Amino acid sequence: MKFAIVTGVSRGLGESAAKLFLEQGINVIGISRGKSDSLTEIAYQNNVSFQQYSCDLSNLKAIDETFSEIADAVFEHEPTVLYLVNNAGVIEPVNKSMDINSEDLAYHVQVNTIAPMAITNFLLKQAGKHEVPLIAAGISSGAAERAVSGWSVYCSTKAALNRYTETVALEQEQLNTGNKVIAFSPGIMDTAMQEKIRSSSESEFSDVETFKNYKENGLLKDTDTVAGVLVDILTDETNIINGKIYNVKEYF
Repeated sequence: MKFAIVTGVSRGLGESAAKLFLEQGINVIGISRGKSDSLTEIAYQNNVSFQQYSCDLSNLKAIDETFSEIADAVFEHEPTVLYLVNNAGVIEPVNKSMDINSEDLAYHVQVNTIAPMAITNFLLKQAGKHEVPLIAAGISSGAAERAVSGWSVYCSTKAALNRYTETVALEQEQLNTGNKVIAFSPGIMDTAMQEKIRSSSESEFSDVETFKNYKENGLLKDTDTVAGVLVDILTDETNIINGKIYNVKEYF
């Protein structure tokens, strides 16, 4: 029996990844603020389970409590492997760094960096305790590799996630655990986050017209297609490269 945990599962890349896991006969636990009846139906059709949890990823206590409950639910089934997709994230605040208030800054860092780090750390510990291999992915971005005016926080948190991935992978190799930790850059997709980006003013985000053109010219990737690449990488347990920052551009 296999399990996958996916954060941000109610829409976008997270929902698409969860759907593909279910269609491959993998039980899914989803974390999101909204409910997904479609995933419940897909699970039923494929004779697997889909459980949904609500968790405020900006709250460390909520993360600890929710994932302790999730770990109990997963490991009681003695899975042969556990997949983790840390997909949930935010783009806001989009603004010049000097105009970003500390509260918005802290929220963004908590959701985009601290939450996936805390979740991965906890599940690595639990996986070791139960002798179940963990294969985890964080969602990166091209913004991790370059400076983008108006995205000082987003660029920084994604860059931090990449280095975290590389460091944890190194540690797991040294410990010979068999766990794999990667990051995956999905490119520019047709998602709610892109809608928020396009709604930015030019004073906040100087590249806004470029992103509007991506939409107008049909250059946004479909989340199902991108999720297919991610799920294929994760489930190819023999060939997945520990610590690699994968990029969807390598595949199409």
